Amino acid sequence: MSVTDRSHKELHHQAAAEAARRYEDSAAERERVQGRMAAGVRFPDSPDALAVRADRILDRGGLSPSAVVADIHREAMDRPDANERIIDLSNELQAWSFLPRGVRAGATVARITLRRGGRELPHGTGFLVSPRLLMTNHHVLPDESFARSCFAEFNAQVTADNVPDTVVRTELDPGAFFAADQRLDFALVALAAPPDGPAPGEIFGWNRLSVQIGKLVLGEKVNIIGHPSGRLKEIALRDNAVLVRLDDFVHYTTDTEPGNSGSPVFNDQWEVVALHHSGVPKKDDQGRVLRKDGRPWQQGDGDDAIEWVANEGVRISSILKHLAGLDLDPARRALLAEMGPDTGLDQAVPTAPVLPSTAPGAQQPAAPVPDLTTRSVPATGSEATVRRPQVGLRARSTAFGGRQHLVFLHGRDQQEKYPDELRLSWTAGLNRGLTLASMPTLDPEDVWFPFYGRRLHDLVSGRESAAESIGLDRLSAAAAAEAFAVESPTGSYERLLYEAAARAGMPQNGPAATEGFGAGVVGALHRPLSWLAARSDLDEWTIATFLRDVDLYLGDNAVRQAVLDGVMETMPTSGELVLVTHSLGTVVGMDLLERLPEGLDPVLLVTAGSPLGLDGVNERLLTRGPHQPPRVRDWVNVWCPTDAVAIGCPLEDERWGKLTQPPVPNGRDRAHKIEEYLGHPEAAQEIGGVLRP
Repeated sequence: MSVTDRSHKELHHQAAAEAARRYEDSAAERERVQGRMAAGVRFPDSPDALAVRADRILDRGGLSPSAVVADIHREAMDRPDANERIIDLSNELQAWSFLPRGVRAGATVARITLRRGGRELPHGTGFLVSPRLLMTNHHVLPDESFARSCFAEFNAQVTADNVPDTVVRTELDPGAFFAADQRLDFALVALAAPPDGPAPGEIFGWNRLSVQIGKLVLGEKVNIIGHPSGRLKEIALRDNAVLVRLDDFVHYTTDTEPGNSGSPVFNDQWEVVALHHSGVPKKDDQGRVLRKDGRPWQQGDGDDAIEWVANEGVRISSILKHLAGLDLDPARRALLAEMGPDTGLDQAVPTAPVLPSTAPGAQQPAAPVPDLTTRSVPATGSEATVRRPQVGLRARSTAFGGRQHLVFLHGRDQQEKYPDELRLSWTAGLNRGLTLASMPTLDPEDVWFPFYGRRLHDLVSGRESAAESIGLDRLSAAAAAEAFAVESPTGSYERLLYEAAARAGMPQNGPAATEGFGAGVVGALHRPLSWLAARSDLDEWTIATFLRDVDLYLGDNAVRQAVLDGVMETMPTSGELVLVTHSLGTVVGMDLLERLPEGLDPVLLVTAGSPLGLDGVNERLLTRGPHQPPRVRDWVNVWCPTDAVAIGCPLEDERWGKLTQPPVPNGRDRAHKIEEYLGHPEAAQEIGGVLRP
């Protein structure tokens, strides 16, 4: 039976049942949150979440009057409760722009209406997320066939004079684009545009979705605009609180009705934080849904009779991550890219692993990656192969007066890239951050860029892995991790993985998950891998292979010495050193400081996306355990809460010495990218502040 043959009430009730299950499963967390709120804690979230949220509010102009912001910056930013004060003020003191911005956001919301048997039946709510794409629930638009029987109605509302507005009908165009997922309960569909007219989003506006974290904290208020029960547009404004934030869903107390399915959930800066999809019904001890009068609800009573105890929305970041992994043709991918750069979809590629070719409907393995030590480029009258050696790059001798040296030190998995392109990309990220910090930008040719990517890859490849001999495209990440653990030079791979998962909050007494592979069973490392992936913006493969390379560097002295020797080949020998490191490069950089010549003075060390907080890493540095970097005057450790590589951050052991550790909100699926880290003014201004033109 196709989806369109199923009762749409059944789909809605199924969504409500799943929401109720998640509500029950999160009871302990909800009681903890409500208990802290009852004790007077306005926003019972983690200090890191509060810090990122406060930064986003200030960056987005979410406070008024400006004198209040100035007062906070001048007197209170060093107080522990400063971030809570900023969020609290944002909730209570709204700029005049709050109202017109809400009107602008409301214009993007449409009523979805169904044609059936010659009748037009209000069916749900949707909202524009690009010039041509409308988002709603899967249970509102379950498939393309059903979408063709619906249309969108904009301006289905009353005016300021309380008279009906002029409704504008727009047909759906699922043939141009349609994507939906039942678990996340979302649908994304294209709208038809007149051949010679503007796209709907150019008329009504559209919501700029963002993968950035920091859009909401526990206890904060949200707003919903929609068409409850098919009525004209209504708003549930700020009389609510966020109760629980799950991996893919969020629970809140906003007073909504079933017709609000597909409505946008906004924060007070009118950013979409979730897609509303279901109420949470109250149940008795036997699991029966209850009516408002306390009696068990029965089919035929109608949704209006149910006692709803909360509401659930799908986190926008989870929807964007799902969309980024879809395998789409160029035309549909281009439509997704129109949603804007903050979605992370402008350059998104499918992330789903390649399935074994024996599986039904499996994709064939991708073509082998070409050897990028050469590149074919057009030449006059023919094609010529130009070799670009993968060696480190020196800075211009005139950079920073010849007395200061800015050095970028990269991480793993760079073997197929060109150093000059990497240096350009790093510098572009840094220049973005410098611009936001109102500081002068830099020329890429003024940067030193040691390159050890090819050398590390060759050393790792020389140790033939059992996993790689079978074929990584035919293994799960957990199965490969099992092989990496067996091949660990010192047997520390498994410890690294479990320590990272424990620091990410994995319970130590949970059940051991198993996953079938061939004739055996893979299970020991599946649980920590899946836990880390679920609580970060990195997938299991990235986590597994990153820890493998860190383990090899720290456990095999030949690998360590070869990498350090390769870096030293492209390093200044005297003057002041500003060393910016990333990922595995932060580990290499800590070792490198032990080998610097006496004439080279490290005035600033920047570590970004670093695993140094893991004891399984810092205890195997050349200088064992947490320690103050030798001779370094200032140290900045910048980290992202959703970066699984930086899971041990902030560094808390006092033996690390004095350092600055700003958390930053990197984009979804870009949490570990160095360009994201350097693009924040918090990191960039530290670098720009010590460099002299």
